[in-house]
Amino acid sequence: MIAAQPVTVPSDAKVTRLAWLDALRGIGAMAVVAEHALPWLMPSLRPYWFNLGMYGVLVFFLVSGYIIPASLEKRGDVGAFWISRVFRLYPLYLLVIAAVLVMAFWVPVREQVPRHPSAVAAHVSMLLDVVHIGGLADPMWTLSYEMVFYLLVTALFVGGVHRRSGMLAIAFGVVAIAAGLVLSAPLLPGHWPAIASGVLFVAGLACLITGRFRRVAAYALGLMALVLLVFGGFVPWFGAAILAVMFTGTALYRWEHGTGGLGPVAVAAALVAAAPVWSIQAGWWWVQPDVWITTMALAGGTFAIGMALRGRRVPGVLTWLGLISYSVYLVHHPLLRCLNALAGDLRSLTSTGRVAVMLGYLVVLLALSWLTYRFVEAPAQALGRRISRRRASPPRTGRDIPVPG
Repeated sequence: MIAAQPVTVPSDAKVTRLAWLDALRGIGAMAVVAEHALPWLMPSLRPYWFNLGMYGVLVFFLVSGYIIPASLEKRGDVGAFWISRVFRLYPLYLLVIAAVLVMAFWVPVREQVPRHPSAVAAHVSMLLDVVHIGGLADPMWTLSYEMVFYLLVTALFVGGVHRRSGMLAIAFGVVAIAAGLVLSAPLLPGHWPAIASGVLFVAGLACLITGRFRRVAAYALGLMALVLLVFGGFVPWFGAAILAVMFTGTALYRWEHGTGGLGPVAVAAALVAAAPVWSIQAGWWWVQPDVWITTMALAGGTFAIGMALRGRRVPGVLTWLGLISYSVYLVHHPLLRCLNALAGDLRSLTSTGRVAVMLGYLVVLLALSWLTYRFVEAPAQALGRRISRRRASPPRTGRDIPVPG
């Protein structure tokens, strides 16, 4: 039996301090929604001088880099950290996968998803992009880099070198440039990387949570993540650049708390900006130097403004969007594909019709995202916290039980 925990009401200062991160998540999620919806519903409003979707993704990665290592360090417990990650990410993720598979009777599964067991393994580990397999929902590719980051941060924490964030950001920036110069395709082709990494991921995660062979598991998973990032991803330089961005977020956290400087942040940003310039794989419009650098500057500026205003109260609508941002992020693309399947080519509608459909789409998306947050995400996170507390509580013995008299 677990002793009752005292209820602590968070102070206004604490709520305000964390609300800016939620606001940034909300902004990032809605930018990704706009990137996917505008070409169908309002193509004239889609900007091409920067990439809305990549802007939102970079904001997300900076937030993750800022908060995830801090979360692990404050907990000081690898097992509790991974329990929280599993119950934070997987319940909604599995629900969306099930929904897409049910929709497959009317909306074909994306061609990028191979009809092979490797696709199952890649979805189980979430390491989709770094084992060159498409996700059932298009936005799932970013979860690959979140997972790689978690695995690397865990290995660094276990090894006691987790505070060298600035140097790690620079190192991944250098890797991004080098990979772009020499790699034009994955060096680990075929289905076996997805299957092998899926098996290792499940076994290693069990060790991290239970504590058995935790150090070995942390190092093995960290090494696996690093190898897949550089040699197994669709675009090796891009994956390394993303990790540089995430560790830049961590370096900003170190700087804010007086344990690091801004020099590594500036160097890492310059390396990431230069990464696609000489890359073999850089034919897309959004990685051309002017668009890429503008997108980076806007994402970095948004994060900097958020940090500067972190002591002030954030508009409630932004914190609410941040609260449901994971649902918005995963649900919006399958919903958009379903809308296209039901209504046909949305671009054939009149301007008034497209505006009406866009407004209706946003209302349904936000309502559905609130419902999935309320009935899937929040209960799952609460369950994860209960499991962590139960796991951390020492078992009661006979001498702990009060005896009458």
